[in-house]
Amino acid sequence: MTDTVEAQAGAAPVYSPSPAFERVHVIINPASGAEVPVLKPMNTAFSELGLDWDVTITKGPGDAERSARAAAENGVDVVAVYGGDGTVLDAACGLVGSGVPMLILPGGTANVVSMELGIPRDLTGALALLAPGASRLRHVDMGRTGDHYFFHLGMGLEGEMIKAATREEKDKSGLRAYLGAVLRNLRSLPPVRYHLMLDGEQIEVEGVNLMITNFGSLGVGGLSLSKDIDMSDGLMDVLVIHKVDFKSVVEAATGALTQGEVGQPLSQWQAREVVVIADPPQTMTRDGEVFEGREIRAEVVPHAVRIVVPLADED
Repeated sequence: MTDTVEAQAGAAPVYSPSPAFERVHVIINPASGAEVPVLKPMNTAFSELGLDWDVTITKGPGDAERSARAAAENGVDVVAVYGGDGTVLDAACGLVGSGVPMLILPGGTANVVSMELGIPRDLTGALALLAPGASRLRHVDMGRTGDHYFFHLGMGLEGEMIKAATREEKDKSGLRAYLGAVLRNLRSLPPVRYHLMLDGEQIEVEGVNLMITNFGSLGVGGLSLSKDIDMSDGLMDVLVIHKVDFKSVVEAATGALTQGEVGQPLSQWQAREVVVIADPPQTMTRDGEVFEGREIRAEVVPHAVRIVVPLADED
């Protein structure tokens, strides 16, 4: 994992020039997003760019990770991933430390990671980033819990929201499916006591949702949880939403509309190592994948993966 070690030593820059792409491996999650044709636009784009490409289709969890790792070992220039945030995470896990960049082709319900990075939402626009001089590589941090890497981990209301949103609702309504799940669960969720250890400092706080995240985007109209979150600063951001009621929703909405980020009540810290113990145990989500738990131990992996981004993307 040479690239990760260099980043931790401060040797790796936030950005580097994109190489001349010649060989592309595409990973497609057929269960992601709306039912739209993807192979024909891909074939057209790759043919016009003169790129050699092949493709694998995922059938279950872990397939994207295995395919990305195998592609990197086979010497491809870039791994392109069509799917949602869960598929993007899987592929990123397979590329950690390899030096092989990832191109995100947004195909899920939220596509929060791609929005955070300014990647075009349409397939043709995202594919165009492979053209000579059209992109650069951003070196992006990830979090790690045990053997699992992540961009975003949430617990509480967020976990219940994703667990309750059905596949049918997401296909039909997109992000509104998550909003409907929030409204269904809002009154049934009691406050949670979070016991935090942030780089050795103990903090206790009560809330309805806790996030350990590397991005601030809400996946909607450029709105952000916090403008202080940077995907490449070598730190994880820990945010706690203290309550969700009519007043707090109004405050959050006001902040979003006037400042572009969610308003209070929300607390934020930054740390390299994070321990969270939730009382009672919570439904958790790691980049869209749901699981149950009480304790999370996480550490940041600086510049873990390189992602193809537009030249217009700002530091």
